[in-house]
Amino acid sequence: MLDTDALDLRKYLAGNTQTTAVWLALILLILFGLLRYDNFGGAYNIASFLNYNAMFIVISLGMCFVIMTGGIDLSVGSVAAFTSVVAAYLSPYGLDVAAPGAILAGAAFGAVNALFIIAMRIPPFIATLATMLGAKGGALVISGAETIGVDWGSNFTKLGMEKAFGTIPWAILIVAIVAVLLWIVLEKTSLGRTVLAIGGGEDASILMGLKVNRAKAFVYILSGACAGMAGLFLASGFGAGQPLEGIGWELSAIASVVVGGTLLTGGLGSVPATIAGALLLGLVFNILNFENGRGTISLSAYWQMVIRGGFLFVVILFQTRVSSQDQKVS
Repeated sequence: MLDTDALDLRKYLAGNTQTTAVWLALILLILFGLLRYDNFGGAYNIASFLNYNAMFIVISLGMCFVIMTGGIDLSVGSVAAFTSVVAAYLSPYGLDVAAPGAILAGAAFGAVNALFIIAMRIPPFIATLATMLGAKGGALVISGAETIGVDWGSNFTKLGMEKAFGTIPWAILIVAIVAVLLWIVLEKTSLGRTVLAIGGGEDASILMGLKVNRAKAFVYILSGACAGMAGLFLASGFGAGQPLEGIGWELSAIASVVVGGTLLTGGLGSVPATIAGALLLGLVFNILNFENGRGTISLSAYWQMVIRGGFLFVVILFQTRVSSQDQKVS
């Protein structure tokens, strides 16, 4: 039987191979787009692409931390829809009130998830499914099942429609800052090491004296806050709180995280690779839009779900094969 260090090394190399592959695929896809489409590298397309995908990147970052513990958060899409409505209602007071209000609302849902999972010992799948339904119903109730227009007289839409320093969309700049902070947490702090340890084995982490409950509470509150930020971007960028949005966003986040090399079983993950996974999925859809414009193909938006499902299936199949080989070797 191989020792634990050998198995950990094998898991690391497998995840590292997948991480390298997603970066390579992203680079190749960018080169393909630049060579095939005239306006692919234009400032408008780049800004629009980054601005739109900021929502999915930030949700994926929160999901990454949850999955690294071996958990799951199915509520992020509904929480984003709920917080977009909250942000729209708070928009007359400007970003100073609407931004923290939306993020705190999302974090509150994350805290509820943490309470269910840690204190009540409800499995994450069931706990976050319940929260998903609650957030979706709450969004419909407080909005009357209608989109809620924002106040265009305040500075609220600046976040989603204007650029920092005249070049970088505010949303993607904020996401970049969040990503750097989360990378530091994961790679440089005891909290980050505990998150990974829980995914490697929660019982062993408890026996080692690690603060398991604190770390699990952190990842679910973080995931909720990231969903709240996505809802803020949604309302600010589209000019309305949208209670019917967010459907399937949790699947997009999971796909981005897994494509980036994070194991669904936990214990291994990367912030940069998660970003690469989200960008890769977003870039595929961006290229499909260009192809639709050229008349080469004609695919509806519904095909996005099919493509996400295909990506997810292939990557999970790869991870399952690696896991099976590890079990045979041991």
